[in-house]
Amino acid sequence: MKDRHLNQASRRSFLRTTGHLMIGFNLLPLSFCHSKAEQNDTIPYSAIPVRPTIDNKLVDSWIRLDAEGYLTVLSGKQELGQGIKTALIQIAAEELDISPQRCHIINSDTGQTPNEGFTAGSNSVEGSGSAIRQAAAEARQYLIKMAAIKWGLSPETLQVDDGTVKSPAGDEVSYWQLLNGKYIEENISGEAPLKAPKDYQYVGKPLEREDIAKMVRGESHFVHDLSMPGMLHARILHPPSYQDKLLSIDLSEVEAISGVIKVIKNGSFIAVVAEREYQAVKARNLLKSLAVWDKNPHDVLPETLFGSIKNTPGEPEQVKLSPGIVKTINGAAISHQAEYFKPYHMHASMGPSCAVAIWDDEKLTVWTATQGVYPVRSTLSDLFSIDAEKIRCIGVPGAGCYGHNGADDVSAEAALIAKELPGKHIRLQWMREDENKWEPYGTAMAFRLSAGIDSNGKLMAWDSTVWSDSHSTRPNGRAGSFVSARQLDPPVEFRKGGFSGGSHRNGIPEYSFAAKQLHLYNYDGPLRTSSLRGLGAYGNTFAMESFIDELANKSNNDPLEFRINNLEAPRARAVLEELAIKTNWKSRQKTTTNGFGVAYARYKNATSYFAVHAEVVINIETKQYRLKKLTGVIDSGLTINPDGLINQTEGGMIQSASWTMLEEVDFDRTGITSTDWESYPIMRMKDVPEVEVHIIDRPETKPMGAGEAAMGPVAAAIANAVFDATGSRVRNLPIKSKKIDWDSIG
Repeated sequence: MKDRHLNQASRRSFLRTTGHLMIGFNLLPLSFCHSKAEQNDTIPYSAIPVRPTIDNKLVDSWIRLDAEGYLTVLSGKQELGQGIKTALIQIAAEELDISPQRCHIINSDTGQTPNEGFTAGSNSVEGSGSAIRQAAAEARQYLIKMAAIKWGLSPETLQVDDGTVKSPAGDEVSYWQLLNGKYIEENISGEAPLKAPKDYQYVGKPLEREDIAKMVRGESHFVHDLSMPGMLHARILHPPSYQDKLLSIDLSEVEAISGVIKVIKNGSFIAVVAEREYQAVKARNLLKSLAVWDKNPHDVLPETLFGSIKNTPGEPEQVKLSPGIVKTINGAAISHQAEYFKPYHMHASMGPSCAVAIWDDEKLTVWTATQGVYPVRSTLSDLFSIDAEKIRCIGVPGAGCYGHNGADDVSAEAALIAKELPGKHIRLQWMREDENKWEPYGTAMAFRLSAGIDSNGKLMAWDSTVWSDSHSTRPNGRAGSFVSARQLDPPVEFRKGGFSGGSHRNGIPEYSFAAKQLHLYNYDGPLRTSSLRGLGAYGNTFAMESFIDELANKSNNDPLEFRINNLEAPRARAVLEELAIKTNWKSRQKTTTNGFGVAYARYKNATSYFAVHAEVVINIETKQYRLKKLTGVIDSGLTINPDGLINQTEGGMIQSASWTMLEEVDFDRTGITSTDWESYPIMRMKDVPEVEVHIIDRPETKPMGAGEAAMGPVAAAIANAVFDATGSRVRNLPIKSKKIDWDSIG
């Protein structure tokens, strides 16, 4: 045991004096990720050494008792506004019996935190939370054993109160006194006992999020707020459209602008650096007017997109095959087929993407709002052909994004610009036009569903065909993932990937069909695509739950009871049964001006169970409809923070409603035309419906991801409510009033 500790200590010493020397210039990574206690300057930062993670199997890769009286939690997951920092603090505090007020967290920093890939798939609590729980339990067991040896007692006789171990005789010793400045360099065995839910003090209770309080107070919080000594400001000029190439540009007039430090041109990559931000914006606008482009229009237009998708050549991927299923459907007492469509969606972050970068002594540091600091580091390593250990990526909150928006691209562009001005911090922020035109969108998708049911309303067979472009072109170690790398001279090759899994997510129903089948066509569409909240689950669930509603209607069944009767999982049935109670479903008051819809899904068929009820109100005279209320019931297993779970679910419901009712990326042959909030409208505050969320807490089960559970069901519930109110079935998103057949009412 002693030899192993010496070996790990020597490895740590080696890292400190070699590849991680750049850790020494620790500029502000902690100031964006601390709890309320730190706001009062009560934590001695000098007692928290900046140390790289050596091995994810070590306890101190996840938790550290560095500062006297305080716990540091480490996570490779990025805070996206989902409250993950607060939840992870609660988990660690619970297992170690330390008050959350004495805990803080460092997240998403390749110089300090574990490599946890991307913050994606609603798996932060399941993944990072589980690792932190195990590490905290291991640390508690280790420290209690230390105290037991100190006093010559059995560990079972000792108790812990807020980080202090107490003996039956009244002896006390704190965790920090036991460690005496040393690290817990123990492996996580996975065998340390976890606290029983009945003994929880902090998990399962609301805990205020300090990041929200900072935003309300207008304090520095986002990557946009970073201000470094001598920092310069940059702007980028992207081509008008994806395939356009720069023919010529005269830079002399731009270089003469007061405050302009440098204009950078490399192939079709053009950027300007200035002393002040306004000077950079002014120069960028002039660059735009001077650039001459070789334009390469594309052939697919919004009005031909649905047809283009369904004409995808080649053989489909047989995701799930059930021979003879078509015959079963055709021979059923009731059979039905329908097609659905989802357009391209933007992340539409409220603030344009931003990053800060500096090259110092041939080492690169980037402050970034990426969802994966380690993947971005490896991709930057490929872009600049340098060792990854010479790059540090520090995660800082961005303007809000679930998925892959422009944060990775702007980080690479800031690094490219900073390379031209070594020793200078370069702050690059995209313009709104850049954000809307160049971010990777959630892809357009098409669906063809067929099913058969018997005369008793029992589902017999389900056949689905899905058409989808890629849902993941995230940075993957290849520089071509960065959009501007493709504009350099010579350009870096980009190879699209990430098909399949995300495309058919939630495409196979949980319902108790005896036979289920799904075929997937990988569509190579005209626009840039990648991960957006829920990936294919949003479109697949919209289509599926709209179709289930159509089957209920064709068989004269109550839509909520129809779902319950065709689901076997008790927890799936439970969220629908609770929804019926909370919405007074059986006694709902149907009038000529309102409509009700329900929908259900278990995200990825593996995580949170979610059922939702939508109420719409129609105005026959103006031929408009309004979403009045959304009511959701969610089962995410053990609830870490009920306020956080409700906030996540409410946010997902509102974003989904905006997608479903309003949002679609518009474009023509020359490029994207949805360049601002007028041409890409999102739901305004005045249109947000009343939202109500109820939790089914199951402390005896593991916690499950919830951030993306609401997206698909809400879309279908709104479509089903519109049908209930008007008799018009809209299968082509978004559900705008002009698509409703108002003549069908009555």
